Amino acid sequence: MKAKFTSADIVAMVGELKALVGMRVKQVYDVDSKTYLFKLVRQEEKAVLIFESGIRIHTTEYDWPKGMAPSGFSSKLRKHLKNKRLATISQLGVDRIVDLQFGINEAANHVIVELYDRGNVVLTDNNFIILNILRPRQAGSEDVRFAVREKYPIAGAIQEVPEPSQQDVIEWLTAAKETDTVKKIIVPKVFFGPAVLEHVLLSREISANTKLRKAVLTPDFFKSIHSSIVEGNAFLEKLKQPDLSTGIISLKVEPRVKAAEDGSMEIASYNEFHPFLFKQLEGSRVEHFATFGQAVDAFFSMQEQQKIDLRAHNLEKEAVKKLENVKLDHEKRLNALEGTQRTDLEKAMLIENNLELVEKALYAVRSFVASQYSWDEIGHMIKEAQHMGDPVACTIKALHLDRNQFGMLLSNSFENDLSPSVVDIDIDLSAYANARRYFDMKKHAARKQQKTIESSAKALKSAQKKTKEILKQVELTTNIARTRKSYWFEKFFWFISSENYLVIGGRDAQQNEVIVKKYMTKGDIYVHADLHGASSVVIKNPSGGEIPPKTLNEAGTMAICYSAAWEAKVVTSAWWVHHHQVTKTAPSGEYLTAGSFMIRGKKNYLPPLYLIMGFGFMFRLDEESVPAHQNDRKVWTADETTAVEDNAIEPEGVDEQNEIDVSTSEDEAGESAFPDTQINLINPIGNLRQNSLEPAADEEIIVYSQATKSKTTTVQVDRKKVKGQKKGAPPPAAKASEGEQKQPKKLSKAKMRKIKQRYGDQDDEERELRMKILASAGKQSQNTETEEGYDCRSGGQKEACDDEDSEQKTTDRTLPESTKTEARTEEQQDGVEDEDDADEDLPSTDDLTAILNSLTGTPLPEDVLLYGVPVCAPYSIMTNYKFKVKVTPGTAKRGKAAKIALNMFQHDKTASQREKDLLRVTKDQDIARNMPGKVKLSAPNLQKLRK
Repeated sequence: MKAKFTSADIVAMVGELKALVGMRVKQVYDVDSKTYLFKLVRQEEKAVLIFESGIRIHTTEYDWPKGMAPSGFSSKLRKHLKNKRLATISQLGVDRIVDLQFGINEAANHVIVELYDRGNVVLTDNNFIILNILRPRQAGSEDVRFAVREKYPIAGAIQEVPEPSQQDVIEWLTAAKETDTVKKIIVPKVFFGPAVLEHVLLSREISANTKLRKAVLTPDFFKSIHSSIVEGNAFLEKLKQPDLSTGIISLKVEPRVKAAEDGSMEIASYNEFHPFLFKQLEGSRVEHFATFGQAVDAFFSMQEQQKIDLRAHNLEKEAVKKLENVKLDHEKRLNALEGTQRTDLEKAMLIENNLELVEKALYAVRSFVASQYSWDEIGHMIKEAQHMGDPVACTIKALHLDRNQFGMLLSNSFENDLSPSVVDIDIDLSAYANARRYFDMKKHAARKQQKTIESSAKALKSAQKKTKEILKQVELTTNIARTRKSYWFEKFFWFISSENYLVIGGRDAQQNEVIVKKYMTKGDIYVHADLHGASSVVIKNPSGGEIPPKTLNEAGTMAICYSAAWEAKVVTSAWWVHHHQVTKTAPSGEYLTAGSFMIRGKKNYLPPLYLIMGFGFMFRLDEESVPAHQNDRKVWTADETTAVEDNAIEPEGVDEQNEIDVSTSEDEAGESAFPDTQINLINPIGNLRQNSLEPAADEEIIVYSQATKSKTTTVQVDRKKVKGQKKGAPPPAAKASEGEQKQPKKLSKAKMRKIKQRYGDQDDEERELRMKILASAGKQSQNTETEEGYDCRSGGQKEACDDEDSEQKTTDRTLPESTKTEARTEEQQDGVEDEDDADEDLPSTDDLTAILNSLTGTPLPEDVLLYGVPVCAPYSIMTNYKFKVKVTPGTAKRGKAAKIALNMFQHDKTASQREKDLLRVTKDQDIARNMPGKVKLSAPNLQKLRK
């Protein structure tokens, strides 16, 4: 199979790519470490240029997977090329090097793509000084370095095709070995590649595989080879004309083991791509395309799909071959047993027909043995008797005295057609006894043959069954590989809530950044927990309506379970805000690292949530089966929601102290006697949020966290004096706001009385300082207008998120435009694409709804299931799932736990055969990747299954 571009391919492709000149670079993406995509635009026209170092360069119309964040090399390309026009595209001389120039004059940059050997991609300035290089190296014995700040040696490219003389051709061919072919000798000497060489040779009726024997090397042959090379160079020049090149893909056809779905008994795969229908392709199976670029695009884009088909084909061939081997082995064993029976029968019959002769031979040999002659002497005496013409001695052909036997050459006097055979005679047995021994051996072989037939029939049946299962599994796996396209949200933590909302969360800080910047849209809800490592969770809300409380609680459970609370087994609360409250713009324009966000305004805390997750399977439904599952995940009614809220646990404060650094701002020094006091409190469990028991309504607080070298959380408190505050007012802990005049419960009264007794002698400033030490400002009055900024460092960051349960209204802060621009630039340099480069794989509202509706955890017997999708979600969602286990914090590794759960699902008595098949072919890497770290499984009959 052809794997990379030849010189002829580059010449033809560069001619086609000149149509892109004048287009502007909108964005640069990296597919992998060697493959890059340039998104080009020109008014309404769009194009995508893809190139792979050392392999190919062409435009593409297919969707290619892009990296989650741009690599360093890709970021450098973006920095220098974004919004620049493609000025020229050319081939450096006749080398396999393509030069793309972006911009003109002093602002020009060159991207040089090397398509030979291991390849390379080089970014240079207008003077060809290297700014960045994919693979730094030194060019062999030459004193040329390919590295940053060195000049790219464009002068070293071969500018013209050297045309050899006829004498050069004669020297090449005569110096070759007789076993060498024309193709092997000539291809390294020319620039146009093997395909063009075969084409020009066939035009002179010379095969490229002709061996260079002396009889072939004639003057006419040398002349034909030379003229072919000249014609090949001329053909290379003609390929520069776009009108001449076309798109051709040659096909490799193999017979199928079993018929395909369309009844075809052949499997055709792409073999080679060419810019011209060469003579060697005439009569072969080929596929035509309008342009060479379309042919190359189809060839490389379909490579993965064809690999899947060929892998399946090879597995089918291997399975059938094993079955054939079993059949052949079965036949060989039966044939061997039948041959043994025939031989034993013939030997028995020969002894019976020569009883007298056998008895005489037995008598002679026994007498020699009885006389105590050595074995050598016995053999010597028998040979002497044979020389003397003794008829008995002449029939003895071999002595096997070591096993007490000798061989006699016996013939059947009744059947002249049969040639004489050597029969082993046992010395201890008579002639009749020897005949009977062979008859017994024949009967034993017959019985063994019968048993072999019976056992082989069972083995053959088992092998056929196994082969059918393998073929079925291969077909199933192949079909799933064809139809199973990973959803865009599967790269994150994800689940579908009980009310059909998609919930996604980041696995690390980079994914948190991507989720907020690219996937959180208008109407979505951001959910987080004030815990180390907590994931940034987003509830996708395409309709823009109000999110039901049950879905909010489920998203909160996800945020807590994917945090330090899982291993610490700490039950705490999560909170949620609207999408517009999340921003990357910090106060005073300070820089927030990847995965950190500023939360403005009111945070809505959820009740404490349990650390209970579930692992199960959802199934992709056929379109015809979707309507039967419309009510699987309905939105709860108001009465149902109220019932759930009544049963919810009331949030309580966490006793543990956080590791914090509290400092009051200098401009508020008049309100505090200790403006520069810093108090560090060490929390042995982790950075957990504290809820104070005392509500504070006399302060406005802006809280945001910053990363420090010691990985602690720095909390800066900015207090503002509230209008109407009176000196000597009752303590906030003992004062109820106007909106809280309801009769308190007995427990609340007891707490209030205890607080009064303990803190009644404190003035306002002392109480305020103590409140800061506790890292809690209490609850704010609903009528207090404040602004709260919250820097959420999540997903693998050491810093926790620390803030208060507030009831203030939402306000926003307007930053200078320069600050916003600076922050935006830093964000882009941090590796996250800006808004106009959102992923094109993000579906529309209707598409997302269709995807969610096509997945179900409760398949019906009449459903048509396409494939299974493992899912890890809050256990409350999986109440009605057919395949589910409860996952809680424990000590088991998630990979082992996932395999145990999968094994349990496959042994479920209620599972249909189709469901078992889909579960069995699930990829191992997809099973456990969404589980928390250390887990414990809970399910009915799980212990029995382990035993």
